[in-house]
Amino acid sequence: MPDPKILTAATAALALAAAALPFPWSLAPGLAAGWCAFRAYRHLNACLNRSESQKCALDEQLFQSQKLAAIGEVASGIAHEINNPLAVITQESEWLAHLLDQPGPPVNEARESLATIRSQVNRCADITHNLLNLARTWKPIRQPADLNRCVEDMARLAERDAKPRNIALVRNYDEGLPKVPLDPPLMRQAVLNLLVNAVQAVGKDGMVTVSTGRAPEGRVFVRVADNGPGIPHEHLGRVFDPFFTTKAPGKGTGLGLSITQRIVDRLGGFISAANQPPAGAAFTITLPLRNDKPEDAS
Repeated sequence: MPDPKILTAATAALALAAAALPFPWSLAPGLAAGWCAFRAYRHLNACLNRSESQKCALDEQLFQSQKLAAIGEVASGIAHEINNPLAVITQESEWLAHLLDQPGPPVNEARESLATIRSQVNRCADITHNLLNLARTWKPIRQPADLNRCVEDMARLAERDAKPRNIALVRNYDEGLPKVPLDPPLMRQAVLNLLVNAVQAVGKDGMVTVSTGRAPEGRVFVRVADNGPGIPHEHLGRVFDPFFTTKAPGKGTGLGLSITQRIVDRLGGFISAANQPPAGAAFTITLPLRNDKPEDAS
């Protein structure tokens, strides 16, 4: 359906063309000229609509690619964490098989082995559940959700990469927060991006703190802070620019913070970056408690 503004412009072109020529002998050429103008405007509008649809599709592909890149950043820690319960499951299964081979196997020991196996299976399921929640495709639909739960899901993933580096991940959640209108998969991706960056900034033997709380004007916040080297002053204004990165070649695409900013914008909030004394940087996502922002049609 052509844009109403385009229809108005085409109608005006028809009127001007007809008024400019003596009636009635030149009316047909004038109408023809106006009709051509109308067709040209309609074609232009169709091209613009196609371009917008293509842009939305590319945006979705970019978001999905960045999610997978974020998962890759913590893959080694996740693999290590899954290997641990698998080793326990193998050991307990072998012990259980040994008990069953004995005459009159001790029932209590067999039950304990089964309980251990069950708990380790649940542990693996929790890890894969968080990964699937993060990696699934999305449509930006905001709904009341538990902000602390979204943050904690990603904190557990990031912690598995932080522990081998002797990096402590400290939680400081406001347990009294109400439900927040957000898209949980998008929120998880934004938080994981910040946690991965913080762990990488610290390197090893440091600390990352993730906090939630209330902000002024009916808002809430998520803050990820580290005690790494901080952000050079000349780079503070560029950290959210696409493809801007201070990492070594091959260590980052420069898209993580840019996409995080776009996610936060879609959720109706804003994100800021600052250095904190005596050392380190802090990224703060601020979100509204009311869903006043229209849903993104893309």
